[in-house]
Amino acid sequence: MKTEIWVGCDHAGFSLKKHLLEKFKQFTWHDLGANSEVSVDYPDYAGKVALALKDNPNGLGLLICGSAQGMAIKANRSPWIRAAICWNEEIAKRARTHNNANVLCLAARHVDIETNERILSTFVATSFEGGRHQGRVDKLKG
Repeated sequence: MKTEIWVGCDHAGFSLKKHLLEKFKQFTWHDLGANSEVSVDYPDYAGKVALALKDNPNGLGLLICGSAQGMAIKANRSPWIRAAICWNEEIAKRARTHNNANVLCLAARHVDIETNERILSTFVATSFEGGRHQGRVDKLKG
């Protein structure tokens, strides 16, 4: 079964999003916008991805903006979301193994394209360890 990823970005993340969708054709992408570099409001797209994952709890999300901060803040307001800002592969691995992150937030303006590619690959390829981490993740629900 192909990995399904719901993706959203703002104008700052559009170019990186376009690149990743072309590079990673092995994934099933659900592109929720934005669709150009025309200025838009990042919370709108983070909200779309969060809502899509409520109906698709086995899917993953990818949010891209300039710093990744705004996207993560908005997405994490939804109790079923565990959005992680990742700036290298090790952080992406820990976000999945220890935190069961289901949304990856990338910083298009602060992390180069090749590093973002490796971060995405690591995030998707890594699974939650459960065990001693499950109780901690349960506490994130509120």
